[in-house]
Amino acid sequence: MIRSQETRRRTVAVLRILGIAAAYYFSGRLGLLRQVEVEGAIVSPLWPPTGISLAALLYLGIRAWPGIALGAFLTLITLSGGDLSLSGSGIAAANTVAPLCAYLALRAVGFRTELDRLRDGVMLVFLGAMGGMLVSATIGSLALVLNGDLGADNFWQVWSAWWAGDAMGVLMVTPLLLVLRRARLPRRGDRWLEASALAVVAVGVTSVATRSPLAMIYLLFPVLVWAALRFQLAGSAPCSLLMSVMAIIAGTGRAGPFSGNTMLQVILNLSILNACVALTALLLAAIVTEHNNIMRETELACEELAALVEELAPRPDTDGPPGGAEGLPGRA
Repeated sequence: MIRSQETRRRTVAVLRILGIAAAYYFSGRLGLLRQVEVEGAIVSPLWPPTGISLAALLYLGIRAWPGIALGAFLTLITLSGGDLSLSGSGIAAANTVAPLCAYLALRAVGFRTELDRLRDGVMLVFLGAMGGMLVSATIGSLALVLNGDLGADNFWQVWSAWWAGDAMGVLMVTPLLLVLRRARLPRRGDRWLEASALAVVAVGVTSVATRSPLAMIYLLFPVLVWAALRFQLAGSAPCSLLMSVMAIIAGTGRAGPFSGNTMLQVILNLSILNACVALTALLLAAIVTEHNNIMRETELACEELAALVEELAPRPDTDGPPGGAEGLPGRA
C-alpha cells in the first residue's frame, strides 16, 4: 500500500509538471500570434506564460518550477526550429527564474491569493509584475547581446519591450487565474442579466475605442469601474484581459488610434494603456473587496455584541408580581 501511494504521488507530480508545461507552451503560441520585431528581436506585447507561471507557483509552491522550465525550453525550441542556441538557453532560463523571483518576493511579504486587500493588489503589481519581470528582461536581453544577436546600442529598446510584455502577462493573466480558483457553479440568484450586459458593453465599447480613428481609449475606464464595483475581481479581470487583447490586435494591425505610428511607438502606447487598464481593474477591485469584507466583519461583530447584551441583560421574575397579595401585611 505504501508503494502504491508513493507511485500515485509521483504520477500526480509528473502529470502536474506536464500540465504546467503544456499550458506554458500553448499560451506562448497564442502570445506569438501577435508578435512584433523590435531591433531584430521578437517580442510580444502580452506574454501570457509569465502570468501562468506565477499563478502555478502561487497555487502549488516551488515544486511547480520544473513545469515552467520545461514549457520555456519547448517554446524556445519551437521558435528556433529545433536548434536551441546559447541565447535561447539563456532566455529559457530567464523565463524560469523571473516567476520564481516574483513568487519568492510575494511570499516574503505575506501575499494572499484571494486578492481581498489593497496591499495584495499593490504587491502583485510592483513585486510580481514590474519587479519580478526585470529579471527575465535583463537576462534575456543580455543573452542576445552576448550571443551577437543584438547590438549593444539596441539593448534598452529590446529590454523595455521585453519587460513590458512579461509584466503585462502577470497583470492580465495571473489575477484571472486566481479568480478561477474560486469559481463555482452558477446559482439562480446570481446577477446574470447585469453580467451579460457588462460583457456586451465591454466588447462594444472596446471595439469602438480601439478601432476608431478618434482618441476614444478613455471610454474603457467607465466599463472597468462598473465591472470592479459590481463584480470585483471576477468582473474586472476578464474585462481587462479582453480590453488588452483587443487593443493589441488593433495596435499590431496599425488600426484606429495606432495608425501612423512606428512599431516601437505602438509597443509603448500599448504598454501604457495595458498598465493603466490592469492597475484600474486590479486595485479598484481589491479596494471594493476589502471594503465589503470590513462591512461584513462589522455587521457580524454587531450581531455578536447584540446577542451578548441580550444574554447578560437581567430578566424580570416570571413567578409572580413582587409584593403580591401574599406578601401584603394583613389588617388588624
